[in-house]
Amino acid sequence: MAVEYECCSSGFFIHILVIVFLVLFAGLMSGLTLGLMSMSLVDLEVLAKSGKPQDRKHAAKILPVVRKQHLLLCTLLICNAAAMEALPIFLDGLVTAWGAILISVTLILLFGEIIPQSVCSRYGLAIGAAVTPFVRVLLWVCFPIAYPISKLLDYLLGHGHVALFRRAELKTLVDMHGNEAGKGGELTHDETTIIAGALELSEKTARDAMTPIAETFAIDINAKLDRNLMNLILEKGHSRVPVYYEEPTNIIGLVLVKNLLTVHPEDETPVKNVTIRKIPRVLETLPLYDILNEFQKGHSHMAIVIRHSKTVEQPNGNSADKPVKEVKVDIDGEKPLHEKMLKSKRSLQKLKSFPNSGSNNSYRSGSRSKKWTKEIYSDILQIDGESLPKLPDQEEAVGIITMEDVIEELLQEEIFDETDHQFVDS
Repeated sequence: MAVEYECCSSGFFIHILVIVFLVLFAGLMSGLTLGLMSMSLVDLEVLAKSGKPQDRKHAAKILPVVRKQHLLLCTLLICNAAAMEALPIFLDGLVTAWGAILISVTLILLFGEIIPQSVCSRYGLAIGAAVTPFVRVLLWVCFPIAYPISKLLDYLLGHGHVALFRRAELKTLVDMHGNEAGKGGELTHDETTIIAGALELSEKTARDAMTPIAETFAIDINAKLDRNLMNLILEKGHSRVPVYYEEPTNIIGLVLVKNLLTVHPEDETPVKNVTIRKIPRVLETLPLYDILNEFQKGHSHMAIVIRHSKTVEQPNGNSADKPVKEVKVDIDGEKPLHEKMLKSKRSLQKLKSFPNSGSNNSYRSGSRSKKWTKEIYSDILQIDGESLPKLPDQEEAVGIITMEDVIEELLQEEIFDETDHQFVDS
Protein backbone atom coordinates (compact mmCIF):
# COMPACT_ATOMS: atom_id res chain seq x y z
CA MET A 1 0.00 0.00 0.00
CA ALA A 2 1.34 3.42 -0.93
CA VAL A 3 1.99 6.25 1.48
CA GLU A 4 -1.18 8.37 1.81
CA TYR A 5 -0.05 11.28 3.99
CA GLU A 6 2.97 13.46 3.42
CA CYS A 7 4.88 15.30 6.09
CA CYS A 8 3.49 18.42 7.67
CA SER A 9 -0.10 17.87 6.48
CA SER A 10 -3.01 17.75 8.92
CA GLY A 11 -3.64 14.03 8.31
CA PHE A 12 0.03 13.32 8.98
CA PHE A 13 -0.06 14.88 12.45
CA ILE A 14 -3.36 13.17 13.27
CA HIS A 15 -1.82 9.81 12.43
CA ILE A 16 1.26 10.64 14.51
CA LEU A 17 -0.93 11.50 17.52
CA VAL A 18 -2.96 8.32 17.09
CA ILE A 19 0.22 6.20 16.84
CA VAL A 20 1.66 7.79 20.01
CA PHE A 21 -1.63 7.19 21.82
CA LEU A 22 -1.78 3.55 20.70
CA VAL A 23 1.82 2.91 21.81
CA LEU A 24 1.24 4.51 25.22
CA PHE A 25 -2.12 2.76 25.61
CA ALA A 26 -0.63 -0.64 24.75
CA GLY A 27 2.24 0.00 27.15
CA LEU A 28 -0.15 0.93 29.93
CA MET A 29 -2.23 -2.21 29.40
CA SER A 30 0.88 -4.38 29.33
CA GLY A 31 2.28 -2.77 32.49
CA LEU A 32 -1.03 -3.07 34.34
CA THR A 33 -1.33 -6.72 33.33
CA LEU A 34 1.98 -7.44 35.01
CA GLY A 35 1.61 -4.97 37.92
CA LEU A 36 -1.97 -5.72 38.96
CA MET A 37 -2.17 -9.41 38.19
CA SER A 38 1.09 -10.12 40.04
CA MET A 39 -0.45 -8.85 43.29
CA SER A 40 -2.32 -11.53 45.18
CA LEU A 41 -5.42 -10.74 47.16
CA VAL A 42 -3.62 -11.76 50.35
CA ASP A 43 -0.82 -9.25 49.73
CA LEU A 44 -3.29 -6.46 49.01
CA GLU A 45 -5.39 -7.23 52.10
CA VAL A 46 -2.27 -7.22 54.26
CA LEU A 47 -1.19 -3.87 52.82
CA ALA A 48 -4.69 -2.42 53.21
CA LYS A 49 -4.80 -3.35 56.91
CA SER A 50 -1.24 -3.02 58.17
CA GLY A 51 0.88 -1.36 55.49
CA LYS A 52 2.28 2.13 55.41
CA PRO A 53 -0.34 4.94 55.28
CA GLN A 54 0.25 5.58 51.58
CA ASP A 55 0.25 1.86 50.76
CA ARG A 56 -3.04 1.43 52.64
CA LYS A 57 -4.71 4.04 50.44
CA HIS A 58 -3.34 2.48 47.25
CA ALA A 59 -4.32 -1.07 48.25
CA ALA A 60 -7.83 0.03 49.26
CA LYS A 61 -8.36 1.53 45.77
CA ILE A 62 -7.00 -1.50 43.91
CA LEU A 63 -8.73 -4.26 45.92
CA PRO A 64 -12.26 -3.84 44.47
CA VAL A 65 -10.88 -4.00 40.91
CA VAL A 66 -8.52 -6.93 41.45
CA ARG A 67 -11.09 -9.12 43.25
CA LYS A 68 -12.54 -10.16 39.87
CA GLN A 69 -9.21 -11.32 38.53
CA HIS A 70 -10.38 -13.05 35.35
CA LEU A 71 -12.56 -10.13 34.28
CA LEU A 72 -9.68 -7.71 34.82
CA LEU A 73 -7.25 -9.97 32.97
CA CYS A 74 -9.56 -10.32 29.96
CA THR A 75 -10.18 -6.56 29.82
CA LEU A 76 -6.48 -5.65 29.91
CA LEU A 77 -5.54 -8.25 27.30
CA ILE A 78 -8.37 -7.24 24.94
CA CYS A 79 -7.36 -3.59 25.13
CA ASN A 80 -3.68 -4.43 24.68
CA ALA A 81 -4.37 -6.63 21.65
CA ALA A 82 -6.63 -4.01 20.08
CA ALA A 83 -3.96 -1.31 20.42
CA MET A 84 -1.21 -3.48 18.96
CA GLU A 85 -3.36 -4.57 16.02
CA ALA A 86 -4.43 -1.01 15.22
CA LEU A 87 -0.88 0.39 15.28
CA PRO A 88 0.31 -1.08 11.93
CA ILE A 89 -2.85 0.18 10.23
CA PHE A 90 -2.08 3.81 11.05
CA LEU A 91 1.63 3.35 10.36
CA ASP A 92 0.84 1.95 6.93
CA GLY A 93 -0.55 5.34 5.90
CA LEU A 94 2.75 7.07 6.68
CA VAL A 95 5.44 4.60 5.56
CA THR A 96 5.72 1.55 3.38
CA ALA A 97 4.45 -1.88 4.48
CA TRP A 98 7.82 -3.25 5.55
CA GLY A 99 8.55 0.01 7.35
CA ALA A 100 5.22 -0.14 9.18
CA ILE A 101 5.99 -3.66 10.42
CA LEU A 102 9.52 -2.74 11.51
CA ILE A 103 8.48 0.44 13.30
CA SER A 104 5.45 -1.14 14.99
CA VAL A 105 7.50 -4.06 16.31
CA THR A 106 10.19 -1.71 17.62
CA LEU A 107 7.71 0.66 19.26
CA ILE A 108 5.66 -2.14 20.85
CA LEU A 109 8.73 -4.02 22.08
CA LEU A 110 10.46 -1.00 23.58
CA PHE A 111 7.67 1.35 24.66
CA GLY A 112 4.82 -1.14 24.89
CA GLU A 113 6.47 -4.05 26.72
CA ILE A 114 9.96 -3.56 28.19
CA ILE A 115 9.74 -0.07 29.69
CA PRO A 116 6.12 -0.27 30.99
CA GLN A 117 6.57 -3.70 32.57
CA SER A 118 9.85 -2.65 34.18
CA VAL A 119 8.25 0.45 35.70
CA CYS A 120 5.02 -1.28 36.79
CA SER A 121 6.87 -4.18 38.37
CA ARG A 122 8.56 -1.65 40.67
CA TYR A 123 5.78 0.90 41.18
CA GLY A 124 2.74 -1.20 40.31
CA LEU A 125 0.86 -0.34 43.50
CA ALA A 126 1.06 3.44 43.03
CA ILE A 127 0.42 3.33 39.26
CA GLY A 128 -2.48 0.89 39.67
CA ALA A 129 -4.12 3.12 42.28
CA ALA A 130 -3.67 6.20 40.07
CA VAL A 131 -5.31 4.67 36.97
CA THR A 132 -8.05 2.73 38.83
CA PRO A 133 -10.86 5.07 37.57
CA PHE A 134 -9.64 4.61 33.99
CA VAL A 135 -9.52 0.81 34.46
CA ARG A 136 -13.11 0.87 35.74
CA VAL A 137 -14.18 2.60 32.52
CA LEU A 138 -12.40 -0.04 30.44
CA LEU A 139 -14.15 -2.77 32.41
CA TRP A 140 -17.53 -1.36 31.41
CA VAL A 141 -16.49 -0.81 27.77
CA CYS A 142 -15.11 -4.34 27.34
CA PHE A 143 -17.77 -5.97 29.53
CA PRO A 144 -19.82 -7.57 26.70
CA ILE A 145 -16.75 -9.44 25.41
CA ALA A 146 -14.67 -9.86 28.61
CA TYR A 147 -17.48 -11.05 30.89
CA PRO A 148 -18.35 -14.30 29.00
CA ILE A 149 -14.67 -15.19 28.69
CA SER A 150 -14.05 -14.48 32.39
CA LYS A 151 -17.01 -16.66 33.41
CA LEU A 152 -15.62 -19.49 31.29
CA LEU A 153 -12.26 -19.10 33.03
CA ASP A 154 -14.00 -19.08 36.41
CA TYR A 155 -15.74 -22.33 35.50
CA LEU A 156 -12.59 -24.02 34.22
CA LEU A 157 -9.98 -22.65 36.65
CA GLY A 158 -11.97 -21.53 39.68
CA HIS A 159 -13.08 -18.13 40.89
CA GLY A 160 -10.15 -16.96 43.00
CA HIS A 161 -6.60 -18.00 43.64
CA VAL A 162 -5.91 -17.20 47.30
CA ALA A 163 -2.26 -18.07 47.79
CA LEU A 164 -1.94 -18.68 51.54
CA PHE A 165 1.40 -19.74 52.98
CA ARG A 166 1.87 -23.08 54.67
CA ARG A 167 3.51 -23.26 58.09
CA ALA A 168 6.91 -24.17 56.67
CA GLU A 169 6.69 -21.32 54.16
CA LEU A 170 5.68 -18.85 56.88
CA LYS A 171 8.61 -19.96 59.01
CA THR A 172 11.01 -19.42 56.09
CA LEU A 173 9.40 -16.03 55.40
CA VAL A 174 9.88 -15.00 59.03
CA ASP A 175 13.52 -16.11 58.96
CA MET A 176 14.12 -14.04 55.84
CA HIS A 177 12.67 -10.96 57.59
CA GLY A 178 15.03 -11.33 60.55
CA ASN A 179 17.78 -8.75 60.86
CA GLU A 180 20.32 -11.57 61.05
CA ALA A 181 19.45 -12.67 57.49
CA GLY A 182 21.19 -9.58 56.12
CA LYS A 183 18.28 -8.52 53.90
CA GLY A 184 17.16 -5.47 55.82
CA GLY A 185 14.56 -7.20 57.98
CA GLU A 186 13.34 -5.58 61.19
CA LEU A 187 12.66 -8.72 63.28
CA THR A 188 15.13 -9.52 66.03
CA HIS A 189 16.45 -12.98 66.82
CA ASP A 190 14.10 -13.41 69.77
CA GLU A 191 11.10 -12.36 67.70
CA THR A 192 11.86 -14.79 64.88
CA THR A 193 12.51 -17.57 67.41
CA ILE A 194 9.19 -17.05 69.20
CA ILE A 195 7.22 -16.82 65.95
CA ALA A 196 8.85 -19.99 64.67
CA GLY A 197 8.13 -21.70 67.99
CA ALA A 198 4.45 -20.72 67.77
CA LEU A 199 4.23 -22.12 64.24
CA GLU A 200 5.82 -25.40 65.33
CA LEU A 201 3.75 -25.73 68.50
CA SER A 202 0.81 -27.39 66.72
CA GLU A 203 3.12 -30.09 65.36
CA LYS A 204 4.57 -30.94 68.78
CA THR A 205 2.85 -33.22 71.25
CA ALA A 206 3.04 -33.85 74.97
CA ARG A 207 5.71 -36.48 74.33
CA ASP A 208 8.09 -33.81 73.00
CA ALA A 209 7.84 -31.49 76.02
CA MET A 210 7.22 -33.79 79.00
CA THR A 211 9.61 -34.79 81.74
CA PRO A 212 9.95 -38.59 81.89
CA ILE A 213 8.36 -40.19 84.90
CA ALA A 214 11.73 -41.63 85.99
CA GLU A 215 13.17 -38.10 86.27
CA THR A 216 10.17 -36.67 88.12
CA PHE A 217 10.32 -35.77 91.80
CA ALA A 218 7.19 -37.00 93.59
CA ILE A 219 6.25 -37.81 97.18
CA ASP A 220 4.25 -40.67 98.66
CA ILE A 221 0.84 -39.85 100.07
CA ASN A 222 1.65 -41.92 103.17
CA ALA A 223 4.95 -40.08 103.78
CA LYS A 224 5.41 -37.65 106.65
CA LEU A 225 6.39 -34.04 106.22
CA ASP A 226 9.37 -34.19 108.56
CA ARG A 227 12.43 -32.03 108.35
CA ASN A 228 14.22 -34.28 105.84
CA LEU A 229 11.28 -34.33 103.41
CA MET A 230 10.66 -30.60 103.79
CA ASN A 231 14.33 -29.85 103.11
CA LEU A 232 14.21 -32.09 100.04
CA ILE A 233 11.12 -30.29 98.71
CA LEU A 234 12.75 -26.90 99.26
CA GLU A 235 15.96 -28.10 97.63
CA LYS A 236 14.11 -29.14 94.48
CA GLY A 237 12.61 -25.66 94.22
CA HIS A 238 9.37 -26.70 92.53
CA SER A 239 6.18 -24.73 93.05
CA ARG A 240 4.08 -27.93 92.96
CA VAL A 241 4.99 -31.51 93.76
CA PRO A 242 3.19 -34.61 92.42
CA VAL A 243 1.78 -37.07 94.95
CA TYR A 244 1.61 -40.83 94.27
CA TYR A 245 0.06 -43.81 96.01
CA GLU A 246 1.82 -47.20 96.30
CA GLU A 247 3.73 -46.81 93.00
CA PRO A 248 5.60 -43.76 91.67
CA THR A 249 3.70 -44.12 88.39
CA ASN A 250 0.30 -43.95 90.13
CA ILE A 251 0.23 -40.18 90.60
CA ILE A 252 -3.08 -39.18 92.15
CA GLY A 253 -2.65 -35.45 92.73
CA LEU A 254 -0.29 -32.63 93.52
CA VAL A 255 0.61 -30.42 96.46
CA LEU A 256 1.23 -26.69 96.14
CA VAL A 257 4.44 -25.91 98.01
CA LYS A 258 3.02 -22.58 99.19
CA ASN A 259 0.39 -24.56 101.16
CA LEU A 260 3.20 -26.10 103.22
CA LEU A 261 4.27 -22.79 104.74
CA THR A 262 2.12 -23.41 107.82
CA VAL A 263 3.30 -27.00 108.29
CA HIS A 264 5.85 -27.49 111.08
CA PRO A 265 8.44 -30.21 110.44
CA GLU A 266 8.38 -31.16 114.16
CA ASP A 267 4.72 -32.22 113.85
CA GLU A 268 5.59 -34.74 111.10
CA THR A 269 2.25 -34.11 109.44
CA PRO A 270 1.27 -36.84 106.95
CA VAL A 271 1.08 -35.76 103.32
CA LYS A 272 -2.48 -37.08 103.18
CA ASN A 273 -3.52 -34.47 105.76
CA VAL A 274 -2.56 -31.46 103.65
CA THR A 275 -4.53 -30.13 100.73
CA ILE A 276 -3.98 -32.34 97.68
CA ARG A 277 -5.26 -31.00 94.40
CA LYS A 278 -6.47 -33.07 91.49
CA ILE A 279 -4.14 -33.53 88.53
CA PRO A 280 -5.45 -33.98 84.97
CA ARG A 281 -4.30 -36.67 82.55
CA VAL A 282 -3.40 -36.09 78.91
CA LEU A 283 -2.42 -38.47 76.14
CA GLU A 284 1.16 -38.34 74.92
CA THR A 285 -0.14 -37.63 71.39
CA LEU A 286 -2.12 -34.54 72.45
CA PRO A 287 -0.87 -31.36 70.69
CA LEU A 288 0.74 -28.74 72.88
CA TYR A 289 -1.81 -26.12 71.80
CA ASP A 290 -4.61 -28.23 73.31
CA ILE A 291 -2.60 -28.69 76.51
CA LEU A 292 -1.96 -24.94 76.68
CA ASN A 293 -5.69 -24.28 76.35
CA GLU A 294 -6.37 -26.66 79.25
CA PHE A 295 -3.74 -24.99 81.41
CA GLN A 296 -5.28 -21.59 80.68
CA LYS A 297 -8.51 -22.68 82.37
CA GLY A 298 -6.69 -22.43 85.69
CA HIS A 299 -7.60 -25.80 87.22
CA SER A 300 -4.02 -27.06 87.10
CA HIS A 301 -0.71 -26.12 85.51
CA MET A 302 0.58 -29.69 85.73
CA ALA A 303 -0.70 -32.86 84.05
CA ILE A 304 0.17 -36.54 83.82
CA VAL A 305 1.15 -37.80 80.38
CA ILE A 306 -0.24 -41.27 79.74
CA ARG A 307 0.25 -43.82 76.99
CA HIS A 308 -2.31 -46.33 75.81
CA SER A 309 -0.95 -49.87 75.81
CA LYS A 310 -2.48 -52.90 74.13
CA THR A 311 -5.57 -54.21 75.88
CA VAL A 312 -5.04 -57.61 77.44
CA GLU A 313 -7.78 -60.09 76.54
CA GLN A 314 -9.43 -61.72 79.54
CA PRO A 315 -10.53 -65.37 79.27
CA ASN A 316 -13.90 -64.79 80.97
CA GLY A 317 -14.95 -61.89 78.76
CA ASN A 318 -14.07 -58.51 77.46
CA SER A 319 -11.66 -56.63 79.68
CA ALA A 320 -13.38 -53.34 78.91
CA ASP A 321 -16.51 -54.52 80.73
CA LYS A 322 -14.65 -55.10 84.00
CA PRO A 323 -14.69 -52.17 86.44
CA VAL A 324 -11.46 -50.34 87.06
CA LYS A 325 -9.83 -51.20 90.35
CA GLU A 326 -10.01 -48.36 92.83
CA VAL A 327 -8.09 -47.88 96.04
CA LYS A 328 -8.94 -46.00 99.20
CA VAL A 329 -6.67 -44.45 101.78
CA ASP A 330 -7.75 -45.00 105.33
CA ILE A 331 -6.80 -42.27 107.77
CA ASP A 332 -6.59 -43.79 111.25
CA GLY A 333 -6.77 -41.53 114.26
CA GLU A 334 -7.08 -38.42 112.11
CA LYS A 335 -10.02 -36.08 111.68
CA PRO A 336 -11.76 -36.74 108.37
CA LEU A 337 -10.93 -34.26 105.69
CA HIS A 338 -14.54 -33.54 104.79
CA GLU A 339 -15.17 -32.41 108.39
CA LYS A 340 -12.33 -29.93 108.06
CA MET A 341 -13.80 -28.70 104.84
CA LEU A 342 -17.25 -28.35 106.38
CA LYS A 343 -15.75 -26.43 109.27
CA SER A 344 -13.97 -24.06 106.89
CA LYS A 345 -17.19 -23.66 104.92
CA ARG A 346 -19.07 -22.77 108.13
CA SER A 347 -16.44 -20.16 108.93
CA LEU A 348 -16.88 -18.67 105.49
CA GLN A 349 -20.64 -18.60 105.98
CA LYS A 350 -20.21 -16.89 109.35
CA LEU A 351 -18.08 -14.24 107.75
CA LYS A 352 -20.73 -13.73 105.10
CA SER A 353 -23.51 -13.52 107.71
CA PHE A 354 -22.28 -10.18 109.05
CA PRO A 355 -24.47 -7.33 107.74
CA ASN A 356 -23.04 -4.95 105.19
CA SER A 357 -24.00 -1.40 104.37
CA GLY A 358 -26.64 -2.49 101.85
CA SER A 359 -28.85 -5.56 101.70
CA ASN A 360 -28.56 -5.95 97.93
CA ASN A 361 -24.79 -5.80 97.97
CA SER A 362 -24.69 -8.32 100.81
CA TYR A 363 -26.82 -10.77 98.87
CA ARG A 364 -24.75 -10.45 95.71
CA SER A 365 -21.48 -10.81 97.60
CA GLY A 366 -22.76 -13.94 99.31
CA SER A 367 -23.79 -15.57 96.01
CA ARG A 368 -20.37 -14.88 94.49
CA SER A 369 -18.62 -16.27 97.57
CA LYS A 370 -20.64 -19.48 97.41
CA LYS A 371 -19.73 -19.96 93.77
CA TRP A 372 -16.10 -19.16 94.47
CA THR A 373 -15.97 -21.64 97.37
CA LYS A 374 -17.62 -24.35 95.29
CA GLU A 375 -15.07 -23.91 92.49
CA ILE A 376 -12.17 -24.11 94.94
CA TYR A 377 -13.26 -27.36 96.55
CA SER A 378 -14.09 -28.99 93.21
CA ASP A 379 -10.36 -29.14 92.37
CA ILE A 380 -9.34 -30.65 95.74
CA LEU A 381 -8.86 -34.40 95.93
CA GLN A 382 -11.33 -36.05 98.35
CA ILE A 383 -9.41 -38.66 100.35
CA ASP A 384 -11.58 -39.95 103.19
CA GLY A 385 -14.57 -41.98 102.08
CA GLU A 386 -13.81 -41.42 98.40
CA SER A 387 -12.11 -43.66 95.84
CA LEU A 388 -8.71 -42.48 94.73
CA PRO A 389 -8.04 -42.45 90.99
CA LYS A 390 -5.85 -45.16 89.55
CA LEU A 391 -4.67 -45.69 86.01
CA PRO A 392 -6.45 -48.53 84.17
CA ASP A 393 -4.43 -51.54 83.11
CA GLN A 394 -4.32 -50.39 79.48
CA GLU A 395 -2.84 -46.99 80.41
CA GLU A 396 0.68 -46.17 81.51
CA ALA A 397 2.04 -42.95 83.00
CA VAL A 398 5.13 -41.95 81.05
CA GLY A 399 5.81 -38.40 82.24
CA ILE A 400 4.77 -35.08 83.70
CA ILE A 401 4.13 -31.90 81.70
CA THR A 402 3.75 -28.40 83.12
CA MET A 403 2.92 -24.95 81.86
CA GLU A 404 6.64 -24.13 81.95
CA ASP A 405 7.39 -27.02 79.58
CA VAL A 406 4.93 -25.68 77.02
CA ILE A 407 6.30 -22.14 77.32
CA GLU A 408 9.83 -23.47 76.81
CA GLU A 409 8.73 -25.11 73.56
CA LEU A 410 7.17 -21.83 72.51
CA LEU A 411 10.30 -19.82 73.32
CA GLN A 412 12.56 -22.67 72.10
CA GLU A 413 14.82 -21.90 75.05
CA GLU A 414 15.22 -23.25 78.55
CA ILE A 415 13.71 -21.23 81.39
CA PHE A 416 16.09 -21.15 84.34
CA ASP A 417 15.16 -20.11 87.85
CA GLU A 418 17.09 -19.64 91.08
CA THR A 419 17.16 -23.36 91.86
CA ASP A 420 18.58 -24.52 88.51
CA HIS A 421 22.26 -25.34 88.53
CA GLN A 422 23.98 -23.75 85.55
CA PHE A 423 27.51 -24.78 84.70
CA VAL A 424 29.66 -21.91 83.50
CA ASP A 425 32.93 -22.65 81.75
CA SER A 426 35.83 -21.05 83.53
